[in-house]
This record gives sequence, structure tokens and C-alpha cells, in this order.
Amino acid sequence: MLDTGRTARRLESYVQGAWRAGQGEGKPLANAATGEVHAYIGSDGLDFAGALDWGREVGGRALRGHTIHERALMLKSIGMKLMEMKDEFYAESLATGATARDAWPDIDGGIGTMLTFASKARRELPNARVVPEGAVEGLSRDGSFVGQHILVPMRGVAIHINAFNFPVWGMLEKIAPALIAGMPCLVKPASATAYLSELVVRRILEMGILPDGALQIVCGGVGDLLDHVTGQDIVTFTGSASTGRKLKAHPAIIENSVRFTMEADSLNAAILGPDAVPGTPEFDLFVKEVHREMTAKAGQKCTAIRRVIVPKGQEQAVIEALSDRLGKTPLGLPDDADARMSALASLGDRDGVREKIAEIAREAEIVFGDPARVELVSGDAETGAFLNPVLLHCADPMTATAPHDIEAFGPVATVMAYDGLDEAVTLAMKGKGSLVSSVFTNDPAVAAELVIGVAPFHGRVMLGNRDSAKTSTGHGAPLAPLVHGGPGRAGGGEEMGGMRGVKHFMMRTAVQGTPRLLSAVTGEWVAGAPAAQGTHPFRKSLAELAIGDQLVTERRVITEEDVEHFAHFTGDTFYAHMDSDAAKANPFFDDRVAHGYLIASFAAGLFVQPDPGPVLANYGVDNLRFLTPVYFGDSLQVQLTCKQINPREGTVYGEVRWDCRVTNQNDEVVAEYDVLTMVAKSWPLPKEA
Repeated sequence: MLDTGRTARRLESYVQGAWRAGQGEGKPLANAATGEVHAYIGSDGLDFAGALDWGREVGGRALRGHTIHERALMLKSIGMKLMEMKDEFYAESLATGATARDAWPDIDGGIGTMLTFASKARRELPNARVVPEGAVEGLSRDGSFVGQHILVPMRGVAIHINAFNFPVWGMLEKIAPALIAGMPCLVKPASATAYLSELVVRRILEMGILPDGALQIVCGGVGDLLDHVTGQDIVTFTGSASTGRKLKAHPAIIENSVRFTMEADSLNAAILGPDAVPGTPEFDLFVKEVHREMTAKAGQKCTAIRRVIVPKGQEQAVIEALSDRLGKTPLGLPDDADARMSALASLGDRDGVREKIAEIAREAEIVFGDPARVELVSGDAETGAFLNPVLLHCADPMTATAPHDIEAFGPVATVMAYDGLDEAVTLAMKGKGSLVSSVFTNDPAVAAELVIGVAPFHGRVMLGNRDSAKTSTGHGAPLAPLVHGGPGRAGGGEEMGGMRGVKHFMMRTAVQGTPRLLSAVTGEWVAGAPAAQGTHPFRKSLAELAIGDQLVTERRVITEEDVEHFAHFTGDTFYAHMDSDAAKANPFFDDRVAHGYLIASFAAGLFVQPDPGPVLANYGVDNLRFLTPVYFGDSLQVQLTCKQINPREGTVYGEVRWDCRVTNQNDEVVAEYDVLTMVAKSWPLPKEA
């Protein structure tokens, strides 16, 4: 059982390059499960303006001196080391009231999210300090004036004001994309569980991997922090919608048009399809998922299911099935193996949840549980913030308001019925914007209608059915590659979403100019920019290769024999290649045409230098387009230009993107695409490679 003999520690803030305690003894923070003082917190007297200046001047400058891949590798190293330390974090997490199962998505999930961002950044973004975005747009007839968007780091601090329920995941999922983008972070964890966030930050800083100023933490109140934000800072907030709205209305945020991203708690719904009747796998999965979302972390999740929307006539079956499961969910201390659910984060939270249940019960009936009575297998109901699950039923959800407006942030949900899919969508929308909704059905038509219907009001929709029962991550799990956030009540913000999340911390700027100057800005060759011909570029290592190195090949005439041999050799005897009359009847062709892939193959034959050398492998092509038909007798020529060089950190090679342009004898573009190769950093390769 929980160790009650430990000494409460004074939490500190790490600002301006040092750990600093606020003035005074600080406010006591109670162990959620025992009520004993676990830590003291306070930030009075800290120089918040100085902390922001330190982040901007020291941390920002240092981060921007690294490429995106270098920043991502820092996070990879941090994530791997945190994994080795996680037992310490799990032990500290017990004080939050989280069981080991509850803590897994917070601790392992948070570290895993950081590692996912580190991996995706190195795969999907260039190893550079500037990110070109989108195609180059021609802005003049002769190609002398072009434009493109670029992404660069903001020159401020990313201020992350986090919620109490995920003190690790909620922090790491925000700082990972910000640091990769090149923005220093100042984390302000919710006080109730700040001791776990502070511990993780301590361990990160002790590693010495991040540059000075890249990561700061404030344990305690924010004081006048927001008074000092500028238009280059970014504020992210996770918590209650009411608190978020107050912060968003701060005069300095409004005056300076500070980017403000809010992810608020919401009245998320789970919808049971009309085909998912009792006895189907979907019905069972639905009940299991609602039960899990009501009881995981004692229901204190921003993605937890609050509204259980079921077909009319199935309310009782759902209530009985849920009640049976909830009745088999023992409540107790978080380290008790017999307990399946533990405490809320604080006694104040429990009082608040009870008040909200009472408000909802004015328009709904409690059908399982008694909010005033606590039944435990371990722990003390007076000193620990325990609350057994409560299930309500709203008989008239179309006219009721409380179940759609009031969130009891605990193990509480309300069952309500719909009559027809349109009504199910309407009920889901009454939440006024949610982070997630789930739909349980095995009927594709039902899935399509419900998802398209509820999508405008939700940041994510999870489809559950028998085919994904063993692999689904579930309703309540935000994932690094997918967006997390929602419209309306859910805050109107967006986090994660893979590399979208990184771009939230960068400035998108449109750059216009000549191809030569644009290429200098982006680090990528642009058609019309200068090119250098000479030594075959495939004979150059990364140490020798330069953007704009170019090869213009000899010509090759396409014959009927070439096309027929290719057709029979590959099996591609499509009529446009083999039947003159049929080809002429096609509105796109004048006669038989060469295969597109024959063109690409012959192009490779023209530009490849076959001897062993720095080019180690071809790993694909991007954006392949066939633009002009090739007829017998046409002659093809290739212009191959080094477009982008992307060194890989920690390897003997890098990625090189080549602009490939195939033209005919009339200088018409027949095909264009990017060729992707792995090229040695030096040649010959080191023996140890």
C-alpha cells in the first residue's frame, strides 16, 4: 500500500537557468488517495518577464542554430532516457490517484508521443532550418517571378498551461512539436499534480541534452506572466472551457494578437448504431468502451464519454449491461491490486463532481450508483478523493439541456435515446463542439451517415466494430499522428496531428521573387534558377554535390519495337499501346502511344551513371506525371537537377531529391517527377560502414 511516511517536498520552478523556489512555504498539495500532504507549491516572487526574455534570447537563439533533424534527435535521446526512468515516474504518479493502468497512457503514452514526433520529423521534414511548403507558384509568363510558402520558427516562447489529469503526456505532447519547430518552451503544469511534471522536467534537464533556455517550468501561479507576452509568443491551454476563455481574453493576448490554442473539456459522445443490438460484437464493444471511459483515471479525462447515445428501445439493455460492469469495478488505493479504479485528483474535485451530478439529475434519473455513498476495497472515503461511478438516464434528451451543457468531470455518464440517425446527429451536436465522438456499428451506410453528420462538431471520430476490436486504440486515446482538439466548447484549437503540430509553432510566410533568390531562401533548386553542368552528379558525394548540379542527357528515339517489347515483357498490353484504331478513337491520343513507365524506365537509362559510386540506392519517385503522349519516332531527353540535399544525422549517407524533366524533340514536357536517392556523405565509404 501507499507509503505514508515520506516527507513532503517543496516544488521549485526552473527559470532563467536555475531551479528557484517561490517565496514562502507554499501551498500544500494533497495525495489524492490518502489526503496527506505530498508537496508544497508556490511561485511568488519569480521574475516572469525575465523568464520569457531568457527563453526568447537564450533558448530560442540556441534552438534556431540547430536543424530540425538535430532538434528531433535531441528529443529521441531524451525519450529513450525517460523510458529508462519511468519506474520513478510511476511511483510518483500514485499520489495523483492514478493506478498503474491509468498512468500508462500518461507516462508511457507521453514518452511515446515524444518519440513519435522525433521519428516523424526526421522522415517528413527536411534537415534544415527553413521548411519550404507547397509547390512553387509561377507568377509570370516567362517564369522570372515565382512564389512559395516557407515555415520558420516563431521568435518567442511557447507557453504551455496544462491540465492536472495528464501531467506527463499533456506536457510532452506540447513541448515535442514546439522544440522540433525551434521554439523554446515554458511549461506551467496544473498545481494539483505539478510534482510529477516537475520531476520529469528535472530529469530532462539533468540529461544536459537541450540547450540552455529551451525548457523552463513554473510550479505555482502564473502571476503576471501573461502581461509580458508578445506577438511572437504562443500560448496553449488545456483545461476547463471557462478558464480558457478568461485566459484568451487577457489584454496582452488580445492586444498583441498572440496565438492562443485551447483544448477544453467537452461533453463527448458515444453513439450506438441501430444495427448494434444486444448479442452483436458491436453492442458488447460499445458497453466495454463506455465502461472503460467512465472508470479510467476515475473519468477525469478530457476525452471521456459523457453522453451515451443509443437507439430508442435499447436504453434499458445498455443501462443493464453498463450497470453490471460498473458494479464489478472495485474502488480503492491506486497501488491496490484488487482495485480497478482509484481516486479523483482532489477532494475539491469530488465535491465539484457531486454538485454537477445534482444539476444533471434535475433533467435525468440516476440509474446506477449513489454519489453520496463511497464503497471501497481499500483507502479512506473521508480523506481520499474517492467516488464510485454514477450512471444517469435522460428520458427526453431532445428538450433537456443539462446533460448536454453540464460536465461532471469524473466517473459519470448519461444514457439517452435517439429516434433515427438524424436525431442521433442532433443529440451529438447539442454538446456544442467536442474533442471526440465514437460510433459503434458494422454497417458502412450507418458509419458514413453518422460520421459525416457529427464531424463538423468534433475534432476526431472513432469507428468501432468487430474487425478492429483487437487493434483499436479506443475512444479516449489521442494519437500523435492525428489531430487533437475540437470546435466550439472544446476550445476551437488543434494539437498534434503529426507534422501539422510542428507547424503550429512556425510562421508561414509567402516569399516572392526570382527563381535564383527563392532557391537561396528555401535551400531547394527551383526551375529557372542557375544550374551547373560538368561532372556527372551521380559521381559526387554529399561533400561535393551542390543544389543546382545538373545533367542534360543525350536523346533516345522511341520505336514501335520498343513499345511492343515492353508490352509483352511486362504484360501491359493496354489497347492504347497495341491497337492503332482503338488508340485513335481515344480522345487523348492520335495513335498508339508509349507506356508511361517505359518513358520513366528509358529516362533512368539516360541519366544513370552505372559505375559503383556515391549514389547508394534509389528509394522512390514523387509526383510522377505524364503530360504529353509519346508516339513512335519521338525522341526523349532528360534534364536531371539536384533539387534538395538532406543529410541524415548519425549515418554515412543523406537523401537527395532530383528534379527530373523529360522532354520530346519539340521541347514539350513529356513527364516530370522527383527522383529520390540515398547518397554517401563521402566516397569511398568509410570501412566501418
